[in-house]
Amino acid sequence: MKKIKIIYLLILMPFFGFAQEKINSQEKVNELDDIIITASRKKESIKEVTSSVTIVGEKKIQTQSVVNSNISSILQYTVPSLATSSNQTSNYGQTLRGRPFLVMIDGIPQSTPLRNGGRDVQVIDAASIERIEVIKGGTSIYGNGADGGIINYITKKSRQDKIVSGAVQFGLATQPATFTESLGYRTSVSLNGKQKRFDYVLGFTYDRSGLLKDANSVNIAPNYSLANMNTYNGLIKIGYAISEKQRIEASYIGYASKSFLNQDIKIGEWGVTPSIGIEISDRPGTPEGTPRNHNFRLSYSNSEIWKGTSLNVNAYSQDFRTVFFYDKVQFLNGGQSNVKSNKIGLRANFDSRLISKADYKAEIIYGLDLLQDATVQKLEDGRFWTPQMNMQNTAPFALIKFDALEKFTIKIGARYENIRVKVDDFNTLPILNTKTNTYPQSIFVKGGNLEYNALVWNMGVRYNILPAISIFSSYSQSFSINEIGRILRSATTSVVSKLPTDPIIVENYEVGLAGAPVKWFNYEVASFSSTSKLGASSVQKPDGSYVMQRAPERIWGYEAVVNFKPSAYLSFGGSYAWIEGKVDNDNNFSYEKYINGARIMAPKVTGYIQIQPLKNWDVELSALHNFERDRFDPNATTNKYSFNEGPVPSYTVFNVSNSYIINKHFKTSLGVENLFNKDYSPNIAWWMARNQDFVKSSGRRATLQIQYSF
Repeated sequence: MKKIKIIYLLILMPFFGFAQEKINSQEKVNELDDIIITASRKKESIKEVTSSVTIVGEKKIQTQSVVNSNISSILQYTVPSLATSSNQTSNYGQTLRGRPFLVMIDGIPQSTPLRNGGRDVQVIDAASIERIEVIKGGTSIYGNGADGGIINYITKKSRQDKIVSGAVQFGLATQPATFTESLGYRTSVSLNGKQKRFDYVLGFTYDRSGLLKDANSVNIAPNYSLANMNTYNGLIKIGYAISEKQRIEASYIGYASKSFLNQDIKIGEWGVTPSIGIEISDRPGTPEGTPRNHNFRLSYSNSEIWKGTSLNVNAYSQDFRTVFFYDKVQFLNGGQSNVKSNKIGLRANFDSRLISKADYKAEIIYGLDLLQDATVQKLEDGRFWTPQMNMQNTAPFALIKFDALEKFTIKIGARYENIRVKVDDFNTLPILNTKTNTYPQSIFVKGGNLEYNALVWNMGVRYNILPAISIFSSYSQSFSINEIGRILRSATTSVVSKLPTDPIIVENYEVGLAGAPVKWFNYEVASFSSTSKLGASSVQKPDGSYVMQRAPERIWGYEAVVNFKPSAYLSFGGSYAWIEGKVDNDNNFSYEKYINGARIMAPKVTGYIQIQPLKNWDVELSALHNFERDRFDPNATTNKYSFNEGPVPSYTVFNVSNSYIINKHFKTSLGVENLFNKDYSPNIAWWMARNQDFVKSSGRRATLQIQYSF
């Protein structure tokens, strides 16, 4: 106990020093300006965007990372209408405005639409990210999969004129009540610089987590666990300015995670006793995690390829593989599944000025997207759970943008999707029928070719009346092929073409207000709704198998964000989001049943307060309050809730983050997650309504970091 007290004193000491010198200005982390690139595939001010956007700047990312470096956790505190994190390796159920979203890294798609493994959020480390741009609401601007919006991770770029500058960071993280067992560490190195026309960014991060315990110091269940996980992340970005107008850039981003957790699950009782982890000598199967996520990108830009027209071309590839936990029950003789996806793509983007006058401007953004995606889900022993699926996507697009008097913006765009999917012949994998406790016979399914075509539209308007008030409104359509892999693996017919693989087309409507009445206050309020004539939700059949329910859907809601900064030493603010949705199972326009918890999040409020007690000391206290959502009744006979329909209770959790600049080279940070050691379960544990998934969230966890900049 005495040793622990000494450690705490060492942790807290840096925050009570009297350093007089701050880190060099070029190394200080500032919030980025309001220039974004994701909404229209070109740089533009947020005052020209006709829909709701959230930009998570580098300073906010670093502040949140001191508390928890997991990106799912960072996003739940910074994006109002994004569902709360599961605190797991999977982001299943973390929807955006009630629908799946498209994840990208510098415009490279990370989502696996042919078979969604729920691992696309956690495919890069926060240390490599400069900012996160979140476009909320269905959109087709980047193609397939953005029914709920887009999350684009923008990686770091060189900001220095020096040949070499950078930072080295080392951190420890632990849960105080179980200090030794929970101890993990994290280290990262970053370099960047410029030499004449060359510039570069290099980065490497290694994170080794310790055991994760709940508020009562009990092991959290091991399935999809983030405990005892080795994570690696590398970034290489090299740019060359061919001329004042031309630039070429090549980048590589590599990510890998691998569990070394030797625990088995002790299944509890839903709503009563949580499932926990029990120590074993050797966990069966191969290590869970994402063994690889390799992203290569080569881009070329020319600000005037011909008069009045700029060009940006991105060629990319992704090699992704993720491994799930070993399941002794679901698969005959046990098994462990994985998803493998390989993508090759090209995005060509032209921007031509049509009118360029002092008060009026018009331009057309147009181009072509090409994508080839090969995806398969197997068991580690080689058995196919889905067949090999090969998708080719060709999509020309155009967007006309008109600006007047720097106050009025109109956008009208269209995109034509042509998607072809080739499916190999395969035999279905026997999955346990929980009703009969038997494994059904495998059936042969003849493969074939599937083709989808659609013309989708988007239009929007924004009027910046005064600094105090801007009005924006938009209508947009998104197009997504349904998760074909999930449909195929539960096939009951012998021919692929007879399966219900119709695509999902979402019509999204939004209207909002934003503004800054005074310099120290800004706000944004948005109301939205989306409809789809044929939605898709995961439901459980009476035999225990899982299928995609196809029926008309309607989702609606609103969100609000406010920020106050009355002085240089104080800022505070928060957000609120409420979403609801219904499904029309009878196809009679009655929308008689609520959409389940895997899609619709419980309402949530986030808040923060930042203070600067001393010149070099910054403190942020953040909070998340999750409201209850209870929309379904239990079975009258068994008194049990159906899969994904369990009621979600309310809870509130607080975090604190400190950073102290010791001198121009050194900075130290201390963060505490779940500050008051709240005993609660994540939402997914409640709405899934299954014994094995009823788990607890982590208890109080502290992180100490020290950074050396040069």
